[in-house]
Amino acid sequence: MTDRTASRGIGLTPPDTRWRTRDIVVTAVIAVAFGVVFWAWDTVWNVAAPLFTAAKPLEYVISGVWLMPAVIAALIVRKPGAALFAELVAAIVSALLGNVWGLDVVLSGFVQGTGAELVFAFTLYRSFGLPVALIAGGLAGAGEALHDLPVYYPANGIPFQASVAFLEIVSGVVIAGYGGWLLVRALRRAGVLEGFPS
Repeated sequence: MTDRTASRGIGLTPPDTRWRTRDIVVTAVIAVAFGVVFWAWDTVWNVAAPLFTAAKPLEYVISGVWLMPAVIAALIVRKPGAALFAELVAAIVSALLGNVWGLDVVLSGFVQGTGAELVFAFTLYRSFGLPVALIAGGLAGAGEALHDLPVYYPANGIPFQASVAFLEIVSGVVIAGYGGWLLVRALRRAGVLEGFPS
């Protein structure tokens, strides 16, 4: 396998899908760290809400932060279930810390994590480059929309719902997908991902 192929995360042999102890620990650490980030981001979201009174859907341009652990954990650990595990545990931590949405964030985290997980599963956990990260972030955003629209905006019209869904997906692509990929790349260059294929 050439270095170029390896850098794209595409192997000619079946990927090792067995979870090691360090995989579990690192995924849990990512999840807990982002659970705290989620809790802090809830405050940012609420403080910024008045700025979007005239155009409510626009506040979802910053919603991609809530999708980041799914993409980041999958890019680092590269094991089946990493995206869902990280997103779900982050949501649980956020709920335990307290937020305005209560336990509903756990359901939201499950749907978002599943969206990202499906993308990595589609590649058979062989591809972890930028295009896959972007698509995973986008599908996590689609999962967010599938949850949010019937729960929070069932009475709003189709144009409003379509705007929210579009911005959640775009935010997922840009913040979770591209932002997550950049963060993993920076961590790799810093040497803190020693022992991981990423």
